[in-house]
Amino acid sequence: APEASTTEEKSRAACGTYFRCVPGGGNRKLVSRGQCGFGMFFDIELQICEIRSKVANCDQWQKKTSPKPKWPIPNDQISNCPPNQIECGSGECLPSELFCDDQPDCADGSDENICNDPETDPNAADKCDPRQCIWEQGCFCSVDGTRIPGDLTPTQTPQMILITFSGAVNEENFRIYEQIFQETTKNKGNDCTAKGTFFVSHAFTNYSAVQELHRRGHEIAIGSITNRNDKNYWSNLTAEDYEAEFDGARMITERFANISQGEILGMRVPQARVGGNEQFRMMIDWGFLYDSSLSAPTGRLPLWPYTMQHRMPHRCLGTDQNCPTRNFTVWEMVINELDRRDDPLFSEALTGCHLVDQCANIVEPKQFRNFLETNLARHYGTNRAPLGLHFTAPYFLTRKSFLREFSRWVADVASRGDYYFVTMLQAISWMEAPTELAALNNFPEWKNKCDPKGLPYCSLPNPCENKPPPLHKNEDRMFLYTCAECPNSYPWLYDPEGFGFADL
Repeated sequence: APEASTTEEKSRAACGTYFRCVPGGGNRKLVSRGQCGFGMFFDIELQICEIRSKVANCDQWQKKTSPKPKWPIPNDQISNCPPNQIECGSGECLPSELFCDDQPDCADGSDENICNDPETDPNAADKCDPRQCIWEQGCFCSVDGTRIPGDLTPTQTPQMILITFSGAVNEENFRIYEQIFQETTKNKGNDCTAKGTFFVSHAFTNYSAVQELHRRGHEIAIGSITNRNDKNYWSNLTAEDYEAEFDGARMITERFANISQGEILGMRVPQARVGGNEQFRMMIDWGFLYDSSLSAPTGRLPLWPYTMQHRMPHRCLGTDQNCPTRNFTVWEMVINELDRRDDPLFSEALTGCHLVDQCANIVEPKQFRNFLETNLARHYGTNRAPLGLHFTAPYFLTRKSFLREFSRWVADVASRGDYYFVTMLQAISWMEAPTELAALNNFPEWKNKCDPKGLPYCSLPNPCENKPPPLHKNEDRMFLYTCAECPNSYPWLYDPEGFGFADL
């Protein structure tokens, strides 16, 4: 441990070195020394090697842990408490229903420290039981998440491909989206143009471009107002703050991109975080249909999206992640891990990536094409769970050769027949009414805005100039481009209409 006088600057000299306790045989533990790669520091809070500029806790030598109750009880141990009670970290026994009720009841508060994982919350939603959850009665669940809706066979099931982008939409990346989703790129099975989903974050977004994406049949979903980089911020927001971030962003998008109420139904939390039960309570209260923030590790088969009416069918993935544990009537469009190996048969094992941006080993267009085909083949050759290809908005700005390869790949795959580039909402529509491949040509939910024609609603949007919000105080001015009338001030948290309340 460093001395108390150690400064952050001195600590950074050794910040790439870390130590782990590892099994040493029998009941012993050994201390193993590790070293982060070049340009990387060890983040003690996240417990991973991270780009050095993102690490600001080099002077911290241990991670604080909260007291925990003695729960769950290992199979080889007996509880010290009566039935239906749990022993607090401080020793007293309390009824299990007092745990994870947002009110500390244990003397040390440990009853509220096991509530971000359904495997530890004693009052978590039930696991899926197919004997109780009957398809014909309007209930669908899957014990391990791999079951095809409607119990169709893989050969009867369309291979849906979900291309998503998260972040601000601006004029520069709008031109990239035009290259990917060309008017001539159509799904062979129903002759509709390929579609994608855009999780729009508010700051710096051009809403006339969002309006044009929507006119062309793409789905507009919400990626928050602030898009903050602080992971703890997203993990610890209350339901009210989630409402301000996401329903507020929805109100901004509806008004300034001229999208009708009831059309924006999806959300994704920034920074690969999840807001736990607070986030999902907000979604129920404010009419969001689905979330797409939870990631799943690679398993025997890829996972299908699932509803949160039962316990999620995979472990809670992410350091200090705040996963939902209770019953919620919303969909989770789960993010499957992607295989980034050059050759899945012979390459050494590598951890996968959930966003394509995270696949740092892919540096050549040929590699990129092989990566796309490998993951498509895994989904198509097994249970045909939707293949998610999730990007941040700037991904292709610095990868022009990848963009050309991706555009060609989308056009090629769309022409093959069994493959459909669809939006998140279109995928949910199919899961709620599973339809065999042979009948998909006339599937009504996929025919809406099948092949849009015409011109943008406005070619010269209003460049609304405003004082920037406090989070962007280094900007001289902020511009909001919209075909609608300009707001009085830049819309922001707790002032989505831009009336100027945030300036008072």
